[in-house]
Amino acid sequence: MNITEILPGIHYVGVNDRTTTRFEGLWSLPQGVSYNAYLAVGEKIALIDTVEESFGSRLIENIREAIGDRPIDYLVVNHMEPDHSSSIRALRLLYPQIQIVGNAKTLQMIRGFYGIDAGTLEIKEGDTLSLGGKTLSFYMIPMVHWPETMVTWCAEDGVLFSGDAFGTFGAIDGGITDSQLDPSRYWDEMRRYYACIVGKYGVPVQKALAKVGGLNPTTICSTHGPVWQREIPQVIDIYDRLSRYEGEPGVVIAYGSMYGNTEQMAERIARELAAQGAGPIVVYNLSYADESVVLRDVFRYDTLIVGGPTYNGGLYPPAARLLDLIAARGIPQRNFGWFGSFCWASAAVRCLGEFAEKMKWEPICEPVEMKQGFSPAWHDSCRTLAGRIAGRMRR
Repeated sequence: MNITEILPGIHYVGVNDRTTTRFEGLWSLPQGVSYNAYLAVGEKIALIDTVEESFGSRLIENIREAIGDRPIDYLVVNHMEPDHSSSIRALRLLYPQIQIVGNAKTLQMIRGFYGIDAGTLEIKEGDTLSLGGKTLSFYMIPMVHWPETMVTWCAEDGVLFSGDAFGTFGAIDGGITDSQLDPSRYWDEMRRYYACIVGKYGVPVQKALAKVGGLNPTTICSTHGPVWQREIPQVIDIYDRLSRYEGEPGVVIAYGSMYGNTEQMAERIARELAAQGAGPIVVYNLSYADESVVLRDVFRYDTLIVGGPTYNGGLYPPAARLLDLIAARGIPQRNFGWFGSFCWASAAVRCLGEFAEKMKWEPICEPVEMKQGFSPAWHDSCRTLAGRIAGRMRR
């Protein structure tokens, strides 16, 4: 039995990375990440994508376990980000006759990154490549999430090699396909991956979904996470909802606090929301929370409440950082409320209001602005804010 074979002639040759702590140097990886590569084997052989170069020797071992000493005829590059392309130079040295297959933007990037400009095959939308028994077709999905990205389709097997599309954080534990492992732990990691990596590009993702949906794949081979077969409807649904920025009912309360007074406002607002039947509610202290998890839930839920104190004449930096991350992703609308505090000069509430105006988000209610310390005198204001937000959620 060949444990790498997903379908006859389709092999998984990727690797797990349980060592890197920050994806792109930014996003936490508490459950690791996989870099997935695949072989399509007919009379000729195509390798589809590679892995991060520090794992290149493992990639070569996996290839040889699957096909022995047979040569690789083609390397198909769906996406040029170096976690998928940085082993290209080493592969060319080991397989000097390999033809590198990509679109014009891909081949330009290969020259720029790796200095390779020979032994390449440029393909365009809808072009096909016969392996003898298997046929690969190529479809462009630009800005999901780089301009050169494309997918590769093997019609004989119903397999879509999707690049980063439908990917997820999290190493794959033992199994390869979603029927060989528990897929439930990947759904939040898929949302987090999307929010952090793809989140700005909702319109291109919608276009890609329309294009690949017409192929009706029965297997989706992404470059991160499990191979999807049984759970394809769930995968498509998550990407569809996220790329339409459609939040499900729920509240994210994200706050910063220096000495606990603003934090007490956040806790009071959360308690009042719960008392009025709003939920689910998730509360994050932005000085400690993993910003990728906060972003994940901002994408997931339809309501966001942000609070923070005035700091150096502006908004407390961890809260300002969250606003920058949200603005960079262009989320078109959330039910939005805000609160803030100051000691001698007000600024935080004004900054939060300017954010709502910049995002063109419709304010639900007047913000709560506290001067100096929290006390029961602020309970009514927190209750009013919570009531307006709960009322909007019930519509």
